[in-house]
Amino acid sequence: MTKTKRNAALLAASAFVLSLTAPLSASASTAGAAAPLDWAKCEGSGLDPRQQCATVEVPLDHADPGGPKIGIAVSRIPSENPRARRGALLLIPGGPGGSSLNNPSGKGQKLPQEVRDAYDLIGFDPRGVGRSAPVTCGLDHADLATSELRPWPAPDGSITKNLTTAQRLSDACARNGGELIRHLSTADNARDIDRVRAALGERRLSAWGVSYGTYVGAVYSQLFPRRTDRLVLDSNDDPDHTRVARAWLAGHEQGVEDTFPEFAKWASAPGNPDRLADTAREVRPLFLDLAAKLDREPIPWPGANPQELNGNVLRQTMLDSLYAPSRFPGLAQLILAARRGTVPPAPAGPPDPVLQNVTAVGAWTLCNDVAWPRSAAVYEEGVARSRAKYPLTAGMPRNAMVCAAWPFPPKEPPVRITDRGPSNILLIQNERDVATPLSGALKLRHALGGRATMVTVNSTGHDAYLANGNECGDRTVSHYLATGERPARDTYCG
Repeated sequence: MTKTKRNAALLAASAFVLSLTAPLSASASTAGAAAPLDWAKCEGSGLDPRQQCATVEVPLDHADPGGPKIGIAVSRIPSENPRARRGALLLIPGGPGGSSLNNPSGKGQKLPQEVRDAYDLIGFDPRGVGRSAPVTCGLDHADLATSELRPWPAPDGSITKNLTTAQRLSDACARNGGELIRHLSTADNARDIDRVRAALGERRLSAWGVSYGTYVGAVYSQLFPRRTDRLVLDSNDDPDHTRVARAWLAGHEQGVEDTFPEFAKWASAPGNPDRLADTAREVRPLFLDLAAKLDREPIPWPGANPQELNGNVLRQTMLDSLYAPSRFPGLAQLILAARRGTVPPAPAGPPDPVLQNVTAVGAWTLCNDVAWPRSAAVYEEGVARSRAKYPLTAGMPRNAMVCAAWPFPPKEPPVRITDRGPSNILLIQNERDVATPLSGALKLRHALGGRATMVTVNSTGHDAYLANGNECGDRTVSHYLATGERPARDTYCG
């Protein structure tokens, strides 16, 4: 699969987008020496020839370490200078539903030489993903549309269809999910990571977690604080243990408000071939008016899913396009075409089996992490308030997802992130991030207290380090990974 298709699948999955506790299987995860891994050539094309793959056996249910097992697919590219080697750097993917199995060959090669010398680069498929006991909900093709998975209300604000969709998706997942359905959660992912650490023969593990991977990394550092070395958390999730993914979905309200003005400035710049307006101030009402018109009069869009450009498809495309400035032209071109009453060629999406997999993992993880409200009134009230205050997102961030109809209660309380543990965490965060806004990242920074230092970057886009950030932020993170030296206090990279 191409990197582009995997990234698109990750976007679809993320749409579903206590005091310190001991891990359920702490003794099993940390006791005794693990058997050496059987490293072999990785399957797939376009990989660095140095990348090797293996499988780590973990319990299906960490509360029953002697019970059935599943395999976690892992990969590595060894340190490029064994004499400078410090340990292993785990690349924790976003999602839930993302994979980092090929990342040692991909974004891992963007790391500076001193970091690639210091660490074996480790990727993996989290449980349920790809080659790690893959799961599916068996959804209809129409239900795999991102504008369907995200709970966009009807044009009049009604959520009746969203509640029906939530029940239909929940029923399909419960029917087709198999035994693993009850054992997909962030805490399960963290416990799997400690099994991977032990299998690698590492006393402590460094990590670079991105997006949802920041929450996984934070939970791992809470459950296994003495097993962590240097942790970089990049594009950070709100750690509110009472809401978890509900807070992440709600964060899109502020994330869009933070980021849309950058799109408006770009879309009104003289000389821009995709220019929408003479001034940035005109772009917002232009967008809102077009979305309202498409609510009333959708444009047929053969080959797309759904096969029409309606107001919510435009809103979803806007949200997706704000992930990176490099996507701004595609949004502008769609707006220009729709104003003429036409559409561009249908966007190419990932294969349905990939979407089925990442959608299932995303749904099960988010729904198993915390109980969601069952009352329609809760969502109706939230949607009404959100629509009034944040018209660009039209109430979607407060609406009912599949979890509103989830039939299984969480196995355990969500892990509460605290300031207890070693001070070895560096957060990096763009100021304008549509998916993980600065406001949520500051809550993680507050929860970690003296355990962390934060670098805020004057940049726009999701994923800061070596992606949509700036040279100052990249240099600061690279220096920490290579030397262990963090800024003495929270830092702004302007």
